[in-house]
Amino acid sequence: MNHSLIARPISPLSPWRRQFGLRLLVLALTVLCLPKPAVAQARELPDFTELVERVGPAVVNIRTAERGRASAQAGGGEVDEQMREFFRRFGIPLPNNPSPQTPRRGAPREDDTEPQQRGVGSGFVLTADGFVMTNAHVVDGADEVIVTLNDKREFKARIVGTDKRTDVAVVKIEATGLPTVKIGDVNLVKVGAWVIAIGSPFNLENTVTAGIVSAKQRDTGEFLPLFQTDVAINPGNSGGPLINMRGEVIGINSQIYSRSGGYMGISFAIPIDEAIRVSEQLRSSGRVIRGRIGVTIAPVTKEVAESIGLGKPGGALVQGVESGGPADKAGIEAGDIITKVDGKSIEKSGDLPRIVGATKPGAKATLQLFRRGTTRDVAVTVVEFEPEKPRRVAQSPEQPALPKTAIGLAVSDLTEAQKRDLKLRGGVRVESTEGAAARAGLREGDVIVTLDNTEVSDAKQFNALVAKIDKTRQISVMVRRGEWTNYLIIRPAAR
Repeated sequence: MNHSLIARPISPLSPWRRQFGLRLLVLALTVLCLPKPAVAQARELPDFTELVERVGPAVVNIRTAERGRASAQAGGGEVDEQMREFFRRFGIPLPNNPSPQTPRRGAPREDDTEPQQRGVGSGFVLTADGFVMTNAHVVDGADEVIVTLNDKREFKARIVGTDKRTDVAVVKIEATGLPTVKIGDVNLVKVGAWVIAIGSPFNLENTVTAGIVSAKQRDTGEFLPLFQTDVAINPGNSGGPLINMRGEVIGINSQIYSRSGGYMGISFAIPIDEAIRVSEQLRSSGRVIRGRIGVTIAPVTKEVAESIGLGKPGGALVQGVESGGPADKAGIEAGDIITKVDGKSIEKSGDLPRIVGATKPGAKATLQLFRRGTTRDVAVTVVEFEPEKPRRVAQSPEQPALPKTAIGLAVSDLTEAQKRDLKLRGGVRVESTEGAAARAGLREGDVIVTLDNTEVSDAKQFNALVAKIDKTRQISVMVRRGEWTNYLIIRPAAR
């Protein structure tokens, strides 16, 4: 008989085995679903200890003093003195509470020629022979700068140069063999990446705080797109390094956003590549040379871009042109939109001063302009940056009441004197507004230069243009207001 074909009864232990297997499976799944041990979780979090040990020795404390200033008060005045750098930087009025230590009228005073402590900040060593980078606002106006190294050695520093527009400064101490920082590549910085700051908040030296990069290219400075982070930055951190996980400096901690006077989770840092370019000029000549073309600019909104036929928003809207400046000589007009400089696209208005500023004075730059529906190229000779001269704008004489157009505007002709003063070939002066025109932001005294990309010559022509336009769609008008030129959008259908 073939025993392999004989049916065998089910073992009485099989149900127990099945139940045991099920319980074992449930137990295994439960274990897998349990929270990971603290040690395992800790392994996934960043460890900053090595970074601090590597970079910390190159971070310095900076104290400044001025002559002829009241000395820091003891006791209750100590906190105020530590906060002075913060108050000055962010425009907060200094506390005005008199201290019990304040000298009475007629009482003897300390020698005004003695330097008195003014503020505290941070910095980091760029070169082994003693060049130190910090913020311009940390050392601005100081008669004496004291740099304290990580090993507690102190040096009197010489201010090599400062640049207020980028808030970068370089000072020099007489020392050799100093530990230095390693400079990182800002192009590799990603939003969400871990970063740390080392500095001296409230004069607490070598304080380390950590966070992430919250955003890039924040336009809070005229010539700099800043990093935004959530790293805790407080008075005294200014000028200290922002460090990536490779131990490289990627920025200089410079500003915070605050409504309370303290840290609120938003801080800003100057990208190190821009800062290094500035520092090289400061070390070579003591100042920064920038190019300019003599225009005032504004962003181009989506509505304006669509209404004038530009398409997507981009470029820099020219609001004003300096009389006799490079842009004026090249034929650039208020209302033009600069879309490229030497082939480099102007994605947002803040790109223009940075690109032009980096151009050597005396060099020619080719600007691409968008003007009334067409694109053209103009050559501009860049000159050295200097304060622009204010220009007087003639006041219009009183005008009698005029009938309003269908879009809520009453306009009058410009006098020849007004045209000369404003450097306009035509245009009309707004005498009164209501309805759609008032909602668009037009007001008395504005000068309308174009209507839907058509140049306005006088009031008669303007009123004729308004009578013909489609009142169901939005209308773009280029408006001159004092020194500024801008586009406004009128929506007649909203009347």
